[in-house]
Amino acid sequence: MPQQDIVFHGLLKQIPWGTFDRLVDRHNGDWDGRVTKSRPHLIAMLYAQFCGARGLREIEASLKSHAGKLYHLGGCTISKSALSTANASRPVEVFAGLLSALIAQLQNGYRRKIRDCVRLVDSTSVRLSSLSGDWATFSTGVCGAKAHIIYDPDADQPLYLMVTPSNVNDITAAKAMPIEAGATYVFDLGYYDYGWWATLDQAGCRIVTRLKSNTPFEVVDDRPVAFGSSILSDRTEYLPKRLAASRHSPMTSLVRKVRVMIETGKVLRIFTNDLTASAEDIAELYKRRWAIELFFRWIKQTLKITHFLGTSENAVRIQMTVALIAFVLLRLAHDANKIVKSPLAFARLIHANLMHRRPIAGLLQKPSPPGPTPRQATFDFEPSATRAAQRRRTARACLTLENAA
Repeated sequence: MPQQDIVFHGLLKQIPWGTFDRLVDRHNGDWDGRVTKSRPHLIAMLYAQFCGARGLREIEASLKSHAGKLYHLGGCTISKSALSTANASRPVEVFAGLLSALIAQLQNGYRRKIRDCVRLVDSTSVRLSSLSGDWATFSTGVCGAKAHIIYDPDADQPLYLMVTPSNVNDITAAKAMPIEAGATYVFDLGYYDYGWWATLDQAGCRIVTRLKSNTPFEVVDDRPVAFGSSILSDRTEYLPKRLAASRHSPMTSLVRKVRVMIETGKVLRIFTNDLTASAEDIAELYKRRWAIELFFRWIKQTLKITHFLGTSENAVRIQMTVALIAFVLLRLAHDANKIVKSPLAFARLIHANLMHRRPIAGLLQKPSPPGPTPRQATFDFEPSATRAAQRRRTARACLTLENAA
């Protein structure tokens, strides 16, 4: 009878292990034979994400309790000291490369024309302990890290991750991000930089962001707006030509400012370099920025990026990268097994059945009752059989007497 794989194995099947092995070789991930190998390290960190482990001792104890099931996954039991050493010393590029490969694998199902692609740019902060103060000090007594994300709201997936200390400005990280020519970039006030805007504009990208209230403009045209709508004004303007006495503005092309009143009564000043789309479409694009906030809340509530297993910069980067790897694996498994509609409900099912021997597609099905136990063959010692044997013995005795006579 074939043995059923555990649910954890069904998730790990999505990983391109050949690509992972090449990344290990490229970045010399297994440079020391005394350090836990890269594959068991990744499996242990993914196990911690899926089961919600909050510490190295909990991971160590859990892996020991499932030691018999780890062999078929390519994993093994790992002590807390060995896992701590691996987190502190293994190159994070091994896991970052795997994340990029998985994102490309998930993105294959969402091919669209580049002009229809929307890219949301934002960051989220996580609090770290004072033991990370040598690299992540934000202010007196406060330490933290930032995850800078490019997010695709149509595919509901991250496309890029950069982890920095909290004192790194958002726009500094954004300038190092890759740019997709022709895509639409939506971001908030944290990315207020005319030079970066000009770079996006020169790449043919559409920009949708907010403006500061004190930004002066040279009005060119005041477009008509519908009476009673949430659009208060729609104007084409020029940004100020000079940023300082000796510095010119790099954003010299004609731009557009749309003033919108939201449900709370607050007025937003939305900036864009798109001069043809309707004001309603521009306002709707900026409203889509809320999707990345929901993504941040989902991963903080479902995955482990608020309680860290290490204090070094390398350990924090590895844990946040593995958390996004876990997110993509859940998405791939959810797309392949439509057993529930909600991704959160699917993640809870995985958490509850992670080490059970069940197929992912059958997690909501009742287990089939065991079949009847086959009856063991027995000898027939019934009375009838005994009488038959007696008759045969009597017949043989009579035949012997007749021959003797």
